[in-house]
Amino acid sequence: MKTLHAYLTRQVLASLLLGMAVFTFVLLIGDGLKEILPLLISGQVRPGTVLEAIGLLIPFFWVYALPMGLLTATLLVFGRFSADQELTAARASGISLLSLVTPVLLLSLFCCGLSAWINMDLGPRSRVAFKELTFRARADLARFQLPERQFIRDIPGYIVYVDQNHRGDLKDVIVFVLQHGTNVATTIRAPQGRLKVDAQNKALMLELLNAQTVKINPNGSSTINFFKGWSSYTYQLPSTDKPAYHPAISDMTFWQLQNELDDLNRKLSLPPELDEVGPDGRPMQSQEAQKQREDLTEPLRVEMHRQVAFSFACFSFTLIGIPLGIRVHRRETNVGIAMALILVLIYYAFIMLGESLSARPEFAPHLIFWLPNFIFQAVGAVLLWRANRGI
Repeated sequence: MKTLHAYLTRQVLASLLLGMAVFTFVLLIGDGLKEILPLLISGQVRPGTVLEAIGLLIPFFWVYALPMGLLTATLLVFGRFSADQELTAARASGISLLSLVTPVLLLSLFCCGLSAWINMDLGPRSRVAFKELTFRARADLARFQLPERQFIRDIPGYIVYVDQNHRGDLKDVIVFVLQHGTNVATTIRAPQGRLKVDAQNKALMLELLNAQTVKINPNGSSTINFFKGWSSYTYQLPSTDKPAYHPAISDMTFWQLQNELDDLNRKLSLPPELDEVGPDGRPMQSQEAQKQREDLTEPLRVEMHRQVAFSFACFSFTLIGIPLGIRVHRRETNVGIAMALILVLIYYAFIMLGESLSARPEFAPHLIFWLPNFIFQAVGAVLLWRANRGI
């Protein structure tokens, strides 16, 4: 038994390392280098900077390469194990499939812990370091361009959030006007907008279409105003020689997201003495203020749940990969890789769905990230039970 356990574990580990290397290389070529190579070609960075950027990108791509590599490894190893009649020989010796795959399942749980560290800390930090490297290399007015899905705090007294920014054409714009630099006093929302930059005067001009303003009055009530058509807002930026890089929500670590969530909840909360009193005698914030809080904090909750839920992908992929590899009963590598890609596409479909609904808190998008884990683990457990019984 120990010999079989050591054999399967070595086979899975070897295939896992090889799969991680291949997937990391593919992701690096397909997505990573396109950000840094134009700077190298234009002469803005040195070759050493490119190597440093590649080194920073590799841990970030491990977020995806680790579960994909483990899925491919289980499909290939157990596909060959079944096709070579080794599984039949083990069963003839009185060894059940469940006892045979126990070390592999334990290895997947270890990979879940490793994936959690990469997802929640190492990957985001590496991505931010890479972004800071390219940000410094460009040395332009990037902070004036309102990057997507970031909380822009460069404008004193304001927080600006833009869901999409395509060369100055904005979608889902939110501007929070701070009172005394802390609490939100007025919220400006618009479905569309345009951005114009006055680099000489260091000013931003936002043109918003059908803007809506919500002002929190001193008594806790809300005043809502609508502006049909286009309205303009000009914001003066502070003068600085070294603009700071602000990471996107998707580039924050889990603890940074938690701190950001706590900070926004505190700023968006009305003082207790201004809260309305509900039927049960407890303080109750106005519905509009509550909606503002949910709209702004939902992207943070979405990213936090994505990081945690995706950390369990290794166990989900292993649980479904073992019985599928046995059922396919093929030793060809291309078959295993094709099956792995199909399963990965199904899993990532839920991830993309949750991210696309991050601005719609009424659909609870942060819970969608858990669905593929539940589905894969349930289906994998049933298939593994059937395979163990020889069905």
